[in-house]
Amino acid sequence: QVQLVESGGGLVQPGGSLRLSCAASGSMFSIYGMGWYRQAPGNQRELVAAFTSGGSTKYADSVKGRFTISRDNAKNAVHLQMNSLKPEDTAVYYCNYVARGYTTWGQGTQVTVSS
Repeated sequence: QVQLVESGGGLVQPGGSLRLSCAASGSMFSIYGMGWYRQAPGNQRELVAAFTSGGSTKYADSVKGRFTISRDNAKNAVHLQMNSLKPEDTAVYYCNYVARGYTTWGQGTQVTVSS
């Protein structure tokens, strides 16, 4: 099994920045995808940004140009730099790991964008 530990959420004013981090541990495959999803109250969980198992990145249209995903392979970690945050970015953000049909989620971290 793989365990994911997230950090970095919090309260920020509109236009501000936050950086989320997710570290994976456990029995990991050598090739895997890892990324971030979010879920706002009353909404379905949606992709924010992710690395695919092939190494490419994908972003939700709503965050392109504002959010950047990066990875630290040595630490099995991914980071999400979120700039120019908007109130509509408010949600619980979940880290996701996927490999060979196996997927797991972190516990989630709250991001609130409000003045």
